[in-house]
Amino acid sequence: MAVQYRATTRFGLGRRFDDVAIADPQGWLIRQLVEYDPAPAPIAAQARREAIANAYVTYQDQRRAMRRKTAEMPMPENQDSMPPEMQRLSRSGIRRHYSDAAAARLAAAVATPTPFPERLVHFWSNHFAVSADKQSVIGFAGNYEFEAIRPHVMGKFSDLLIAAVRHPAMLFYLDQAQSFGPDSPFAARVRNRGKGKAPGLNENLAREILELHTLGVRTGYTQADVTAFAKALTGLTVAGLGRGAGLRLMPADARPGATLFIGSLHEPGPKTILGRRYEDEGKKQADVVLRDLAVHPATAEHIATKLARHFTADEPPTALVDRLSADFVKTGGDLPSLYRTLIASPEPWASKPAMFKSPWDWTVSMLRALNVPALGERQNVAAIFTQLGQPVWRPGSPAGYDDKVSTWAGSAALMQRVELASRIAGRIGDRADARQLAPLVLADALTSETGEAIARADSPGQGIAMLFASPAFLRR
Repeated sequence: MAVQYRATTRFGLGRRFDDVAIADPQGWLIRQLVEYDPAPAPIAAQARREAIANAYVTYQDQRRAMRRKTAEMPMPENQDSMPPEMQRLSRSGIRRHYSDAAAARLAAAVATPTPFPERLVHFWSNHFAVSADKQSVIGFAGNYEFEAIRPHVMGKFSDLLIAAVRHPAMLFYLDQAQSFGPDSPFAARVRNRGKGKAPGLNENLAREILELHTLGVRTGYTQADVTAFAKALTGLTVAGLGRGAGLRLMPADARPGATLFIGSLHEPGPKTILGRRYEDEGKKQADVVLRDLAVHPATAEHIATKLARHFTADEPPTALVDRLSADFVKTGGDLPSLYRTLIASPEPWASKPAMFKSPWDWTVSMLRALNVPALGERQNVAAIFTQLGQPVWRPGSPAGYDDKVSTWAGSAALMQRVELASRIAGRIGDRADARQLAPLVLADALTSETGEAIARADSPGQGIAMLFASPAFLRR
């Protein structure tokens, strides 16, 4: 059984060129739970939420100025449809935050001495997925992972859930920032003034929390539960951004990018969700619902299944799912306890490497193995993952990227990896020797067939390309 390779690649992100042999794989993983740094240097150097929000404010001012010049030209969501001048304005501000954050994410993953927690960050970021396809999300996507996900992966699931739900990226992505209680004080004033249709309720966030983030599909909730939960969430918005009613009602001293609760936008009255009555306590009403959902038995099973799948196979072992679910229920969603149970379970160590590395996993593990610069400048980072079929923070759906073999094991995807490995091999030339790297990177998963094939390579570059395209390296 390739225990070292399981520890470094299935639980971690691949061995680094300077890693030493691991005498106690389980102990090595458990120590990382304590040593994890939520804000390593590349992440700590990124812009904070207020700076990103100010970039949006600047962009909105530029947009208004340009509209005046172009006779109120419509503003499409699709950036590629904008005039060249407007595209340059967008790229110079908002998109820079996205590209810088993507580069920082990669740098942190490649350098981290705690690859298991880093993998967990990526897992939870995908579980609570937002997608930078939306203009309003592009700038905030990296900050979402850095401020909502990273600081909470070693705490309670309930705290992670609330942090994710309340971040501007999530509020904008699922349209919660523009969701108003149909009988809220503000909506009533609009109707009484006869100035048009009152702003309405948006159920996107409520539905995805129930279906994707907590309970899972077909777990007994009804459309009435979705609607009641959406009403409980009303009032949440983002300071300094957006348009219309929510923007006009914000406090004058609110810091741009801060998540606010505006009582006059909140749907008043008690809500009944999953058979429980929640009294109207303003902002606290949604918090109480979220905390109840976070410890629901269906949530425990949903999270246990996804975590077990990520660390074993498309069809995770029932015993592992049950064990993780039981721990989740027992501890009230204590995440470090869940991780320790995962590490101590035999299934992730016993099963063959059934999971196929995603483009992100594969690229990170390749860069961790090399002691030489392998990629171009930082603006190339986002483009590389787009070419490989997994754009950073752009899954295109609230469900995130699929975590199954069939998603990433297609022949076209494999050819893209071979091509990138060949380009990198050509760039580094003879500065890396695959014959020396293979025993380090693949450890006890190195087969005689792979070793012999690399030894017969016509050049150092060909050997490197063969190593990174080998069956053992492609799987985890």
